[in-house]
Amino acid sequence: MQLMKVDPRALKDNPDNTRQSKSTPQADELLLATIKAVGVIQPPIIFPEAEGNGYVIEAGHRRTRMAIAAGIEEIDVIVVEAANDNGAMRSMIENIAREPLNPVDQWRGIERLVALGWTEETIAIALALPIRQIRKLRLLANVLPAMLDRMAKGDMPNEQQLRTISAASLDDQKEVWKAHKPKKGHTAAWWAIANGLTKTCMYARDASFGDDLRQAYGIEWAEDLFGPADEDNRYTTNVEAFLGAQQEWMSSNLPKKGAIVEVNNWAQPQLPPKAERVYGKPGKGDCTALYLDRDGKVQTAHFRMPEVKKAKGKGDVTVPGGEDGNEATDVAAKTRPDVTRSGIDMIGDFRTDALHEALARAPIEDDTLMAMLVLAFAGQNVSVDSGSQVSGHLYGSRRFAWHAVRLIGESGKLEFDMDTLRVAARLTLIDALSARTNRTDSGLVVRIAGDAVGADAHLPNMGTEEFLACLSRPALEASCGGTSVLPRPRVRDTRAALVEHFNEERFVHPSALFAPDDARMAEWLAKNIELGSQDDDAPADGATGGIEDGVDGEPDPSIEDDAVAKPHVTAAEDDGNAADTELEDLDETDDDASADDPDTAYGIAGE
Repeated sequence: MQLMKVDPRALKDNPDNTRQSKSTPQADELLLATIKAVGVIQPPIIFPEAEGNGYVIEAGHRRTRMAIAAGIEEIDVIVVEAANDNGAMRSMIENIAREPLNPVDQWRGIERLVALGWTEETIAIALALPIRQIRKLRLLANVLPAMLDRMAKGDMPNEQQLRTISAASLDDQKEVWKAHKPKKGHTAAWWAIANGLTKTCMYARDASFGDDLRQAYGIEWAEDLFGPADEDNRYTTNVEAFLGAQQEWMSSNLPKKGAIVEVNNWAQPQLPPKAERVYGKPGKGDCTALYLDRDGKVQTAHFRMPEVKKAKGKGDVTVPGGEDGNEATDVAAKTRPDVTRSGIDMIGDFRTDALHEALARAPIEDDTLMAMLVLAFAGQNVSVDSGSQVSGHLYGSRRFAWHAVRLIGESGKLEFDMDTLRVAARLTLIDALSARTNRTDSGLVVRIAGDAVGADAHLPNMGTEEFLACLSRPALEASCGGTSVLPRPRVRDTRAALVEHFNEERFVHPSALFAPDDARMAEWLAKNIELGSQDDDAPADGATGGIEDGVDGEPDPSIEDDAVAKPHVTAAEDDGNAADTELEDLDETDDDASADDPDTAYGIAGE
């Protein structure tokens, strides 16, 4: 056996080498980087060729190949006598008997290199590892020595437990290890050790406050080396200071009509009494609530307070539970429905915002626009008495008058171009159509209108924790269809998996789509066709006062004399011509109107 220097290019591969499978490109790159940094540490073993003057590699084929790739002209080799089997047995024994380095020895070895003067950067280059990985391994090397000795024997915690242990101080590790040190012949209860060392962490990526508040509250960031490398993994265990800084930031950045609220047991914001949560786009009069979630992150919720209204009769159609009221109020509560009431409210907000967005921006043909205008005024949230009736008064939002004045010129007559007409029509539809589940609900017509203009495309991503919590187990598991998510035994696990899956793509629950089902559509058509046919049988108002004569020219005895003698008197007239007063008030500037131009609110500036 002798040591000599040779050109690695002159060496020949051994056809009887035991390791015939190719190594991975990653392993080759690691070996190449190491050889470039420190050279070939262990010389390959070669033996003279049986026939010829060359040398054959017995051990070290990869080292030789990577030395050639590194451009090394000469390497040290150990020359041995040729075996009868071409070194096949020695190659087998070498590859089988070689044991990989124990992880704990690797951690301690890196720490030893640092003690000998190697920097983290040079170690990373030599081992072809990221410098972040070197720092993490150094952190593991400084775990309590008694724990490291236990791990070196093969009693190893899982990665999450190791992460928790290494992040704790040595004093804390000593106390917990003393309480949970395993008995002879038993494995360590790493789960109990990790639980004893677990501390609540608040991450810098969730902080809204800046560096000034961080310094004022004495917050120091530590680096979570086990976290994803592409994220901000700075954290602090000073939870009280972190939450205090977040609270001060919210107080300093509280918006107009804003309030800081607490959260309930379900981590939902505790809104003021009778407040209605707004899940879609907030309106001008809506309020904003700021609160801290379980991770200490500032979250925002919008809500609106109810208007003070006079009590209405039991049969009023605008009162939920009255005649022809919202169909959602008639649902029996014996079993949990697929979507809860809160979910239906959210769907109503989503639909309304999506429809308004489509009405403001989507291309709409003129004939469709006129048809939708008819649909809008057939909505159950619009109350209009036409000019042919005795009362002749309009009951509804004053905003309709805004859109009408656009179409009237200085002469007091209709003067407009098609662009102005389209803008006025779109704004009128936006004010008239609503899918919200409160008194503004337009009913089935809003579903037909939204389907006509493709408002489904404007619905937001509903794959959120807040909305999916409103689904029953069957509905939640049905939402897994078409995805890679499989239902879990626990509903919360299924919901969490869906939230993570839909974080990168848009999910819309089928019940939120605008197109109504065929059965309900047929029922609505049949009902209103019947009502329309009844109206067609009645003659138009004329010289007879709109009252049909009998066969012989005598008044129909089925109609009472009172109805002929005097027309219906409206409540507005009984109140002293209150409707006339309302029409006069339209000439004055409405406070809400002056503050919010509808063109600006919806981004409509003509086509």
